[in-house]
Amino acid sequence: MSAPEQKAPAGEPVTGGLSSKGLSAGTVGLIGAVVIGISCIAPAYTLTAALGPTVSAVGVQVPAIILVGFIPMLLVAFGYRELNNRMPDSGTSFTWATRAFGPWIGWMAGWGLIAATILVLSNLAGIAVDFLFLLIAQLTGNDSIADLASNPFINVTVCLLFMLGATMISYRDMQTTQKLQYVLVSFQVVILILFAIAAIVATANGNGFDPTPVDWSWFNPFAVSSFSAFAAGLSLSIFIFWGWDVTLTMNEETKDPDKTPGRAATLTVVAIVTLYLLLAVSLIMFAGAGTGEYGLGNPDIQDNVFFHLSGPILGPLAALVSLAVLTSSASSLQSTFVSPARTLLAMGHYGALPKRFAAVHPRFFTPGFATIISAVVASLFYAVMRFVSENVLWDTITALGMMICFYYGITAFACVWYFRKQWFDSVRNVFFTFLFPLIGGMILAVLFVTTLVDSMNPDYGSGSSIFGLGLVFVLGVTVIGIGIVIMIWQAVKHPAFFKGETLSVDAPDTLRLPRRKSA
Repeated sequence: MSAPEQKAPAGEPVTGGLSSKGLSAGTVGLIGAVVIGISCIAPAYTLTAALGPTVSAVGVQVPAIILVGFIPMLLVAFGYRELNNRMPDSGTSFTWATRAFGPWIGWMAGWGLIAATILVLSNLAGIAVDFLFLLIAQLTGNDSIADLASNPFINVTVCLLFMLGATMISYRDMQTTQKLQYVLVSFQVVILILFAIAAIVATANGNGFDPTPVDWSWFNPFAVSSFSAFAAGLSLSIFIFWGWDVTLTMNEETKDPDKTPGRAATLTVVAIVTLYLLLAVSLIMFAGAGTGEYGLGNPDIQDNVFFHLSGPILGPLAALVSLAVLTSSASSLQSTFVSPARTLLAMGHYGALPKRFAAVHPRFFTPGFATIISAVVASLFYAVMRFVSENVLWDTITALGMMICFYYGITAFACVWYFRKQWFDSVRNVFFTFLFPLIGGMILAVLFVTTLVDSMNPDYGSGSSIFGLGLVFVLGVTVIGIGIVIMIWQAVKHPAFFKGETLSVDAPDTLRLPRRKSA
């Protein structure tokens, strides 16, 4: 495989190859990258938001869907690792797709990543608001306090305060982010493991709500009733894994940038799938998939499964679960800023967006302007959507799954095409630069098209619709359409990037250095 490319020093003219952007190099190690990756995925938040909808789609086959959803993520992660090894750059999908397919597809890949993170930032803030009031209600014994979260004015105000706090932390240096995440991630993982073990013990002691013995059919994806149900469940499953690629957007700030980010991404995905399987199996054992009071198929609890089951499972310690989800969403809200800010930074640096986005804070060495813009857009999006639909969380989760498939798929195909002359240089290359990313990209492409078509139905997702079309479809198409409009505007106003002058397809070999030895 080719050696990694040399980057021009920060501040040097960009002439088609990769170049540094002035970020703080060497500040994130392997463990720090994995912790930030887990934080960005936010296992407590994602599973409580997605487990119910997934059960409604595939029943007790949730473990199977988690495993199947893990497969394309792992295959794509291998492709990401190869691209990062060759071209460590904070622009990740944007940069790599540009180098493989040219500026137009590269720009849309970057837009897909930014759009996905903007969607999830708003969703994270919304979940944090819900669980803040739920936690206060649990601690005070006043259930009416939880209802305050349903007041859109209170909800949006508190959401904006969460967003402001996360932005202030993200604006500072990466060391601040790492220190905060070590504490928050450790807490939520410990509580989730405790929650799962308590559910298994309660079931074994005959105290489960609907005790359901573990069956191997739970792990059989072919037992799902229909392909549409399978695709819907898989789209949600992909959502719960999303976020591991943040380890790669930090590649210009990690130690050994051509190795550490890829290893961190793989370790993050493996750790998360293990935790998800433990939780899914334990909760199905305890509550079953029926529609009873605490059944996972009950639509009244599906938007917040952990909260409703925490009391029956943990009793007086139930508030710990709410605190874990609040911690998860708040910490992920902060760490998720890393990805869009650095992608926007790279796009500004290479001229794909106005140069203002390329600004790096002189003291903190972070993309300050890009971080603020990400926060403002996410805040506005949430505020508008909260008044448009009461089911904003469910619909943005489903739309997010569509956007993830969009830009992950482009990145996987970029790996295949970029290394096309090296596929058969070794057996390793056949798998890691050709077969694995190709299969992963094809799975994601099928899911994207299937979700896009199915979501046109007004009954898809929460059942909200606009002009007779499902809200999920409208969200997805609108987001992509806005990206196309901005791209065309930028191409007219500042055409250098689109002419290949600032970031070219396959930069010349003169920019390559000998491969560094692994640490």
